[in-house]
Amino acid sequence: MRILIVNDDGMNAAILPDFIRWARKLGEVTCVVPKHEQSGKSQAIDFLHPVEIREVSLAEDITVWAMDSTPADCVRFGTSGLHQTYDLILSGINRGYNLGDDIAYSGTVGAINEGGRLGIPSVALSTDVDTLDEALGMLDYWWDFMERTKLLEKGSLYNVNFPREASPKGVRVTHQGGEFYSDAFEYRGNDLYMQVGSPVEYDRCDLTIDIDATRAGYISVTPMTCNKTDFGILKSLRNGDSQA
Repeated sequence: MRILIVNDDGMNAAILPDFIRWARKLGEVTCVVPKHEQSGKSQAIDFLHPVEIREVSLAEDITVWAMDSTPADCVRFGTSGLHQTYDLILSGINRGYNLGDDIAYSGTVGAINEGGRLGIPSVALSTDVDTLDEALGMLDYWWDFMERTKLLEKGSLYNVNFPREASPKGVRVTHQGGEFYSDAFEYRGNDLYMQVGSPVEYDRCDLTIDIDATRAGYISVTPMTCNKTDFGILKSLRNGDSQA
């Protein structure tokens, strides 16, 4: 299996070397990551400026391509720039959950959307800010579930979130679950504002929802699609309910 690893936390993400070592158990790994953190960049790309791309040694056994651009661009360079094909893209492991409506902003999820656009099976992996070491311990558990259920044969895009608990209660296949952060603009003086947010603290006790399942101690696996067409309306219009 040929695997492309990307992230949005950048080449200095603490978990990256160990994540690459884990992925090598699955196959041959290429890694292209942003030079600097690119959180919140969604599926943005930069075609207006030349960008720096160079090989960087992170450890004696770890060399990556560091790209001064976005996670989606890392996918694009890993494929078109390096002229490589892949069986799987792994994006992460992100420092912080990507749940509910907030996945629309996520660079981690944006990277797998780019992978999906290119027809490559892709998985986004995220966890809470304090549980990166524990997340490494959950990877085998999660991958065994993916293989046993043959999820990559049933769909090609998944958003995965690991819970706070080092020992998950299990895996739940979930759907996107609405608001996860409340947002505000905080005035910092001198005409400067900072966007800040905090998790919305409510629990519907519904383990079919990504937010609830993750908070309850389960690994949440959400099947996704890149196509934003509303097929219900499209079908209705084609059936003659509305004529142009």
